[in-house]
Amino acid sequence: MVIPLMKQAADGPGTDEQATLRCGAVWADGAVCAVEARRALQAFLAHVPCTGRTPVPAPLAIDAELVVSELVTNAIRHAPGPCGMILRLSGDELAITVWDTSAEQPVVRKRDGQRFGGHGMHVVHAVSAEVTVASLGVGKQVTAHLRAAPDVATDVDAVAMMDDNPAA
Repeated sequence: MVIPLMKQAADGPGTDEQATLRCGAVWADGAVCAVEARRALQAFLAHVPCTGRTPVPAPLAIDAELVVSELVTNAIRHAPGPCGMILRLSGDELAITVWDTSAEQPVVRKRDGQRFGGHGMHVVHAVSAEVTVASLGVGKQVTAHLRAAPDVATDVDAVAMMDDNPAA
């Protein structure tokens, strides 16, 4: 059973690309699966253009689905009790926070092709610009910050301008 924390809404008026768009959900003990969490993410991302914002680029959406799957699966496997997810989109950054009731910190294990499982946090770190873990009174929250890849054409143009201007 999903219990919505808040509706998808911008904090500020209008369609400012920098205003934060937020959505969250909390699940009762044993009531969530990674598929359900990915559906919540997909609904959030599908809502983004309805707010007048530019749609989230497909590569960022794919990475976000991977992060949601890994973080929610970790919460299911390693923490008794409820868990929740908060999604925040601001500018070109999508922050995915998953909280649970376990105080145990997630471990990034070395890559090992012979091991089955245990690669999730390594993958989360690989696709995220930053990953933070914060202890809560009961449990913890893990936040992955994902950013859209820079526009290659814009970067090439910027480099060409700098090459044309030796004073830059």
